[in-house]
Amino acid sequence: MKQRYYHAHVVDPSTGFDGMGELLVEDGVIVACGPSVPEGDEAIDCGGLILAPGLVDMHVHLRDPGFTHKEDILTGCASAAAGGVTSLLCMPNTKPVTDSPEVVDYILTKAKQAKSHVYVTGAITKGMQSQELNDLKALKEAGVTALSDDGRPVENARFMAEALVQAKELGLLVTSHCEDLAIINGGIVNDGMVAKELGLKGMHRSSEDTITAREIILAETNDCPVHIAHVSTRLSVQLIREAKARGVRVTCETCPHYFMMTEEELYRKDANYRMNPPLREEADRLAVLEGVLDGTIDCIVTDHAPHTPEEKADFYHAPNGVIGMETSFAASYTALVKTGKLTLLELVDKMSTKPAKLLGIPAGSLAPGNPADFVWIDPQQVWTVDASRFASKARNAVFEGKDLTGRVVRTYLDGALVFQQ
Repeated sequence: MKQRYYHAHVVDPSTGFDGMGELLVEDGVIVACGPSVPEGDEAIDCGGLILAPGLVDMHVHLRDPGFTHKEDILTGCASAAAGGVTSLLCMPNTKPVTDSPEVVDYILTKAKQAKSHVYVTGAITKGMQSQELNDLKALKEAGVTALSDDGRPVENARFMAEALVQAKELGLLVTSHCEDLAIINGGIVNDGMVAKELGLKGMHRSSEDTITAREIILAETNDCPVHIAHVSTRLSVQLIREAKARGVRVTCETCPHYFMMTEEELYRKDANYRMNPPLREEADRLAVLEGVLDGTIDCIVTDHAPHTPEEKADFYHAPNGVIGMETSFAASYTALVKTGKLTLLELVDKMSTKPAKLLGIPAGSLAPGNPADFVWIDPQQVWTVDASRFASKARNAVFEGKDLTGRVVRTYLDGALVFQQ
């Protein structure tokens, strides 16, 4: 059966199409997309809403296996669907760590029943301990899409260099959690004025910047691509900008909270505003925002990191991390498109098309032959974030109680409706 979706504002960065149009789907695959398409067996009126490729979140912690009291693959993907995320890349800091074909198989098998396509990141080092390099070829054969020790840095620079070289040969993306643990030394928030006033141990910005610089050097000297995760400092943005200008194969991502919030949120002593890397200073926020606007920062992701309310109850001892898949589009739309800083086409590019291209996955496009993964978005809807109504098991939402504009109202996965507001 063919479904024709009409009366839609179609936005597709992969083709540059941005205007009123239609979409034709058959058996879960896109057949045609444009100003008009052939008739189908079923006609669906989109009511003038935005129709765009499903979002691709290339930085998600599903907590499964091992921490399913926080989140699991099915609830995490339900949360993804509610936010318009139809493809996600899950990180390896599970228990056991995703460092073996067996764990990869467990994730991929369970994900077959999920409401989002799940791609797996294999750990670069065994147990993410930076003591021994994993069998990266075996992980590739098991089905991983990327490599990282995210949740921790790869402390051994030689292992990172070897991983970059092997990953290039295997066709895998290496994504780096840039953090020098010796510099962090137990810090829990940004090392700045707020930390001093609250008497908290700070996480110095140089912990991020030094490893960002290291990864750029390793990528440049080995002529290999590298992807920098969750950029949060002004110097890291500048280092990446300069590296790109001289041809280094470096890409990067950030999260909405890094271009929308600062460490001043911590004055309320709410652990939901504690994450790693931490919220920084206004100069950092502005630099990250500029990096998003000028193309230095390629992708907007969430670093979706679920924790239980009990864990987050103690501001001083809570684990770092916030959830974000159900608010990422609306937050970004509110901050970037509503204000005229980016076009809708540019935002969808950063949240769908570019991450799909970096990962080399069939997503981020409404072109014929692609999976029918797409979303309807109401750009006028103003809503107040209420995490108690989220599909995620977790409630540690950084935008809790805030008013956002723009909302995903339907999500389709392989042509099937998996979320409707």
